[in-house]
This record gives sequence, C-alpha cells and structure tokens, in this order.
Amino acid sequence: MLTRRQFLASASIASSYSLLGHASDTTNSKPLALMHEDIIAHAKKLIGSQKAQLTLLYPKGCLANVKPITDLFSKATGVTFALKETGVDDINSTIIFNSAKNEYLFDIALPATFGLPDLVSAGALAPLSNYVEQYEPSDYKTNQLYDYGDYINGTFYGYQTDGDTYLMFYNKTMMDSAANKEAFKQQYGYDLAIPTTWEQLDDMIQFFHQPEKNQYGGSLFRVPGYGAWEWWSRFHAKGYFPMDNKGDPQINNQAGIAALQAMLDVSAYLHPNTASDNLFDNWNTFGQNQTFCNIGWGGSQKYFNSQQSKVKNNLYYASTPGGNIKGETISCPIFNWGWNYVVSTQCPQKELAYLFTLYACSPAISTLAVQQDGYFDPFREEHYANEEIKTIYSPEFLDAHRNSMTNSIPDFYLQNQSAYLSSLQENIYLAYKGSLSAKQALDITATDWKLQTAKVGKDIQKKNWLELRKKYPSTLRNRLI
Repeated sequence: MLTRRQFLASASIASSYSLLGHASDTTNSKPLALMHEDIIAHAKKLIGSQKAQLTLLYPKGCLANVKPITDLFSKATGVTFALKETGVDDINSTIIFNSAKNEYLFDIALPATFGLPDLVSAGALAPLSNYVEQYEPSDYKTNQLYDYGDYINGTFYGYQTDGDTYLMFYNKTMMDSAANKEAFKQQYGYDLAIPTTWEQLDDMIQFFHQPEKNQYGGSLFRVPGYGAWEWWSRFHAKGYFPMDNKGDPQINNQAGIAALQAMLDVSAYLHPNTASDNLFDNWNTFGQNQTFCNIGWGGSQKYFNSQQSKVKNNLYYASTPGGNIKGETISCPIFNWGWNYVVSTQCPQKELAYLFTLYACSPAISTLAVQQDGYFDPFREEHYANEEIKTIYSPEFLDAHRNSMTNSIPDFYLQNQSAYLSSLQENIYLAYKGSLSAKQALDITATDWKLQTAKVGKDIQKKNWLELRKKYPSTLRNRLI
C-alpha cells in the first residue's frame, strides 16, 4: 500500500520542483533543477516505438524510495519495471554470487556503496564513464556532497543515492538537566556539553549509565557487522591512517589497541540490548527515551522523529567525536554505507538503464525519493533546502548531517574491501565477547590484511590506497600519520 507521500509523489511532481529554488544553467537546454526532463527526452528517443522493460534489484526497505521514481519514469517513457527485493545485508553478496554463475538477475541494482570495489572486481558492474560524458550535465556534481564511492580506479560505476554518514544522537533532557550538569562537572572537571572527543563521550556514557533507574549510557552497536565502524572513527581520532604510505596495515599499533580497548571498556555502560540489537531493534531501544546516546544515520532519525518514537523533539545531533590531532580537535565522521544505482554487465539495454539512474539521482527526482519512508537520506544541497525534508528530519538534524557529509572519511574503497572489513568486524566482535584481547584481535586482523593485499598485488593495492587517502577531508588528511 502506498503511503501518503508515495501517492502524492506518483500523482504529481510539479510541486516538488518549486521547492528547489533556482538552479544554475548547464550546457543542456534546461537548468539543472529540470535536467530530468532532458533525460526523459533522451530515453524516449533511444527506445523509439519499441517496448522496453528494466529489472531493478533493491535492498529491503528501499521500495518506498524507488517505486515512485520508477512509476514516474514509466509514465513518461513507457518503460516498464520489474522490481526485485533482497536483504539489506545480502544484496552485494547476491550480486557477486549471481555474477559467478553468469546468470541474468537485474539490469539496475542498488548495492551498498562500500561493496562496489568487490562488485567491479567480480565483473558484475558495467563501466558507465562513456555515458557520463554523453549525458551528465557539466555542473551536476557541484551540489553533490559525496561521490567518492562512485568511481573505482578512475572509472565511473554508479550514482550515489543515499547520504549515509555516521552521526551521534544525544538525549536532550538528560544533557540539559541542571542537576546532571553540576554532578558531571564535579565528577569530571569539565562542562557537560556535546562531546568533541571520544574520551569525553566515554565519560558521559559512564556518567549517565544508571540501570537501577532504567537509564542507560548508550546504544552503540555491539552485534557482528556493525562495530568496526565505531572503532574506525576512534582509531582515526588517534591520528593515524589504517595503512601507511607503503600499503601496510598499521591498525595494530598502540593507538589502534588503545582505541579498541576504550571501545571494549565503555561497553559495560551500554544498554543491555546492545548485545543483540540489530539495526531496527537498535532504533526501537533508543526510541524508548531511556538512553543517553546512540550512533546512526539519517534513517535512524526518520524513526526517531516519527510519532512512534518517544525521543521525538528530545535530541541533540552532532558528528561523531574525534580527537586532539597535532594540537587541534577534529571530528572523525565516516561515510560507511550508502546505496548506489549501478548497471549490470549483463544488461542488454545499458544506455537506457544508465539514463534511468541519472534520472533517479537528478536534483528534483532525488529530492522526491529522499522524502519517502525508506532508507534514502540527503546527499545533494537541494535536499537540505526542501521544506518536506526539513519536516521529516528536522532542521537541527539536517545541519549536523550536512556538516558530517562534507567532512566524512570515505569508507575503505579498496579491492577485496569485504574481506578486509569482515576480518576487522569478526575480530572486534570476538574481543567484545572476551575471546580475544584488543591486541590479539588487531594483530590477527593485520595479518589477514597483509594476506588480502598480497592477493590483490601489493603494488596495485598501494596505488589504490594512496588514491583513496586523497579523498580524506583535508583538515584530517594533513594531520594523519
């Protein structure tokens, strides 16, 4: 059943355009805000009088974002869509497995951005740079806040359609309490305020953890598959890159071990549900208004800002904490998920499929998609100016989100990314469960990383890593060792 937003989206898009304001002219015949109209014209010319169908593979939870857009494209061009759903955590592996069998599964898909290097390595994705040169307006990227995952070794493979930067959520009532402020200052010697370092956050989590009162310090993820990203931010906040300039891992240095030990220590002050909460359970737990802080994405805020959440209008938002690096306190947010529109190597209509992906990520159409009740979050400047999006997320959240997007560390976009991160995730989880010490966990991971680098080729991976380093925010990149 369509939600109210989906119904309105499918019925009329004109009102959405008006909210975008004026856009700069491009080399095309229309301003950027209306580029979708040119794309429709190109698509209709391409298919002529022929019937065309595209199969789109999407992760569970994104149908609300996708279907209004496919409906609009169908209405304008006559192209029909077959929509296939797969699991959030399974879509990348599903694509790789299907590619290995050399069987047709989709024309267009929405894999997680961090998996694109592996999908390209598996030969599953079609390179699209030639279509970009032909169809993408010259200033299209101007208002896109993050596109680092769109390119693998300089070749374009798919449009980012989701702004998944890690953010912090803080309980406003707990933080604003005069009694809490006084007690915290007396105990820790500094003011209770939005933490700027991980050390400060750990103090606050411990301070607010009072389970005898059904009050808990945090809801940070501790289940397999999620914990490594928190450590990633904690480690960078110590002043180091995960690899040195030779492409060798340095995650198991003293800084890395200290970052993991701090993460393990603070786990004693988290909500007990964190031991088993997956993504949606995490939202529900934090939404009960009993926990001081949480970590998450824009999708988290869509839930927290809904009527079913008890923390609605009771949150402060900020980028993830950082550390004091060479004399300056710098935040270390991470872009650690996201979805990309990509085209299959087996797609017989690659040009048409590409045109749909560009259409879906155009300013007006992507603004409409982000408004829906699915996972897509803001990733273009136009989104932050849209009144409907402001209502959905709240202006305060959007300010924090935009700041985090523009300062995000890119995910580990290297070939065999899944193997590197799976090893890190697994060993951090084993350390959390007490099966490994912090040092053992990172020593084992570093050894695994060396093997993965050798599989790819040391010189190749070193080159890839040095290119990825250039994508780090300059304020952080120039201070990391």
